[in-house]
Formats: sequence, C-alpha cells, structure tokens
Amino acid sequence: MRCDSILSGGLIVDGTGVPAVRGDVGIAGGRITAVGDLSRAESGSRIDCTGRIVAPGFIDAHTHDDAALLEFPDMPMKTSQGVTTVVAGNCGVSVAPVELPGDPPPPLDLLGTRATYRFPRFADWRKALSADPAAVNSIGLVGHSALRIQTMSGLGRPADAREEAAMARLVEGAMADGALGLSTGLFYAPAKLAPTREVIALAKIAGAAGGIYATHLRNESEFLEEAVEEALTIGREANAPVVLSHHKAAGLPYHGKTARTLPLIDAARKNQRIALDVYPYVASSTILTTDRPLAGMKVVITWSKAMPEARGRELAVLAAEHGLDINAMAAKLQPAGAIYFAMSEDDVRRVLAWPEAMIGSDGLPHDSHPHPRLWGTFPRVLGHYSRDLKLFPLEEAVRRMTSLPARRFGLSGRGVLRAGAAADIAVFDAASVIDRASFEAPTRPAAGIDRVFVNGACVWEDGAPTGRRPGRCLALDAAALDYAS
Repeated sequence: MRCDSILSGGLIVDGTGVPAVRGDVGIAGGRITAVGDLSRAESGSRIDCTGRIVAPGFIDAHTHDDAALLEFPDMPMKTSQGVTTVVAGNCGVSVAPVELPGDPPPPLDLLGTRATYRFPRFADWRKALSADPAAVNSIGLVGHSALRIQTMSGLGRPADAREEAAMARLVEGAMADGALGLSTGLFYAPAKLAPTREVIALAKIAGAAGGIYATHLRNESEFLEEAVEEALTIGREANAPVVLSHHKAAGLPYHGKTARTLPLIDAARKNQRIALDVYPYVASSTILTTDRPLAGMKVVITWSKAMPEARGRELAVLAAEHGLDINAMAAKLQPAGAIYFAMSEDDVRRVLAWPEAMIGSDGLPHDSHPHPRLWGTFPRVLGHYSRDLKLFPLEEAVRRMTSLPARRFGLSGRGVLRAGAAADIAVFDAASVIDRASFEAPTRPAAGIDRVFVNGACVWEDGAPTGRRPGRCLALDAAALDYAS
C-alpha cells in the first residue's frame, strides 16, 4: 500500500463513540486509505502522533460563517479548534440568495454591509466559494429573514400571497442549487410577525427537496415550551427534519426550563426527525436590542457603529458614565451587538449531556470584540466539560462533534475515520486541549490542537494556519440524512 502520508502511533478516536485504539491513519488523494497497523505501508511522509488523539475533523453544526469563508479564507478561528466543516446560514440569516435594496437591517448586519449580500442565487455563493476556496468545508442554509427583507414591502405583518410566492421561488432555486434547507430566526424583528403557516409553506419546499428546517426559536424564555412545540409542528407539517438551534433557557426567571423541554423533545423524536445543537457557555451573543429586559443582567458590547470605542465594555458601566439608564444607553449605541450573560450553568450542562446534542459555536466572525465561543467552543467541550468535569467520555465528546452532525446534515463520507472517508482529521493532546479565548481576550487560539487536515491537506500546524485552502463547498445529499438514534 502506498500513502501520501501516514499519521502513525496515535490513539484513534474514530467518531462513532467506540473506545479509542492505538494505530495509524493513511492518507492519499484527499481520502483515508486505511486505519490500523500501517508499519509496512509505503508513504511520502510519516507524522508521529504518539501521545496524541487522532480524530475526525470537527463539524461546527451552527455558524454564521457565510461571508467569513470568503473574507477570512484561512478561517483560523475554526481550524485552530480542529473544525474542518461549517454549517452556515443559520437563524434566518444567509448571504444567499439575497439582493438587498439598502443597508442590511438587524440581524443581517451581523454578517456585514450591503456589499456582503451580493449573491442573488444560492449558486452564486457556491460558485464564489469554489473559485476561491477556504481552509474548511462548508454547507449552507437559506435564511427566512433574508428572504422576507428582500421580497416584502413591510415586515410588520405576515407575507401576502405574492410575497410568499416570491420567497417560495427563492427557496426552490436554492434547494436545486444544493442548499441544506431553510433556517428561521423567529425571535428577530424581520421574522417576528411571520405566522407559523408562512414558515410551514416555505419549510415544505425544503422538505420536499429532502432538506432540513433549522430554527432559532421564537422564544427562549417565558414561552420556551410553546416555541419548541411550534418548531415541532412546522417540522411535522413540512415533513422535514427539525434542528433546534443553540437550545437554551434564557433569563433568570426561566432557568431550569430545559428540564422540561428535553423530555418534550425526546417524546417527539419517537414520531419525527429532530436534532439540536448547543454551545458550552452561559452567555449568548447577538444584536443589542432594547426590547428585552437589560437591567440586572451583565451585558458586554461586542461592536457599535455609533460608539466603536464601546466594544468590550459593560453596558451598565457605559450607562453610568453617560448618566443614562440601561435602555437609553443601549439606544445610544445602535446599531450594535452584545453578549448577554443570561443562562445557567445547570441548563448548559443538561443540554450538553443530552445524548443527541450536537456542538455548534454560533460565533460571529465580524464582531470587533466577539464572544469567545468563536475561537473556543470545541476545545472547551473536550477539555473543560469532557476531561475536567467528566460530563461524558472523550469518545462521546468527539462523536457529538463528528459523526452525529455528519449524519444529521447528510455529510456522507465525513465525520468518521475509516477507509474511503474524506481525510478531515484533527490531531490533539487530550491532556492539554482547552479553550484559551475569554470574554476579556476572545480571540486567543486554543491550546492542545497540533494539526488539522482538510481533504488530506494540513491547514493548521505549529499554532498557525499553513495557508493551504482545500475546503469544498458541499451540497445537500438527502439520501445521506440519518436521524436514527
């Protein structure tokens, strides 16, 4: 057997959850050629992985990397964590298929300016990624809010028949062009007044093409259970798998609600296809709004167009300095983004421990002072929650990051270490891997990630990007979607 390279002597965690075994991994032509004892195989190079874990590259189940893939193609915020594939277009926000009449309103401004939204067809975004590849693989969803903003004359109402038909045509075209499915952000202003029936009509198109329905729920606090029920109803009516995004219970009065939603989801999984993702932090990050209770909550500004110097500072401190109340200060900063310390550690651990929970960073690459989840999510799960707190074994942590999302998103040939699979591989030190990004210094790369390979090419080594960009723009493979337990 001849290999381009062999990762030798590592502890192989293959992504399926089975116990680790010592062995070698052979790579040739961008794929894994063999796993096992390759001491007699010929190779152009042998990389000693003794004392290291060799695992499938991690799949970030929830990102807002649509524009970052083109603007920051080395993608160090992801490769430094061992991430090799990202799922973009979440929370109803996608850069395609979109043509905007003016500057993007919140939350579309989280991804950039009007110039960011230059892909009138989903195929145009895919073509741009193919022409100028990133270091990681990607697959995208179609954002419902993005559709509403460009097809409706006013957002404070349901879509009329003509507008709904225009959105439907865009979804149909995107699914034909390889989109993974439809995403919604019913919490946000552009979609807040969209009725359930409007979403069902569009989700049916995604479902008919074999795609999924991913949703940032309409409510993650007082009406969390009702919002989960709405999402499940949409999935049933559309005959589409449902992915509940960054599942949480936000706000002190609502802490503990995940103890009720997870059994509800478990019961529904007996009759329909459901998945969820979660990030390992008690703080969320999104646009800064004035229509949610801010008093008594720690809020850190991530960016502000009105006051760029406010980034990284606490809202309450800024309010005191300016002699304003919290909401008035928030209004003065607009448009802006913020980190909200709104969840409980108990809820975070409960959702992380749910056996079918995928890991998603939900990071915002364009924030000038981002949430540390952008750089730290996956090493934090491996180091803090798996190794230190022993919430689940290492093999299970890796499964949540690899084969589980690969099955839920139909990423055939990825998420596992086996002959014939794509050579997306992370090599790391189980004893030292940990997130180093903090709320004060959010862009520090993680510790313990030695090498990362995407389609057989090394993209992260010696603590830095290698400059290689072998990522591929992946397309929906409906036949590979798998929602079995």
